[in-house]
Amino acid sequence: MVFTEMQIGKNGISDNFIQTLKGSFQTHDNVRISVLPSAGRSKEQIQKYTQDILEKLGDNYTAKLIGFKITLKKWRHSMKK
Repeated sequence: MVFTEMQIGKNGISDNFIQTLKGSFQTHDNVRISVLPSAGRSKEQIQKYTQDILEKLGDNYTAKLIGFKITLKKWRHSMKK
């Protein structure tokens, strides 16, 4: 499985970050995002980042948290019911 790697830093989730993320999904189905210490590494903060990303991307995406990494997957059909 091939992943594209991205990072969330002190700027958090900006519009530019979301546009770059959408561009990554044009060529890959999976993206792995590392949360840097400057972005806040509490479990609650990482869960908030995950929810914000999923809201901005849409219904065709799912996320999985492993430590300080967020793994996003793009599906062909909506995953929300």
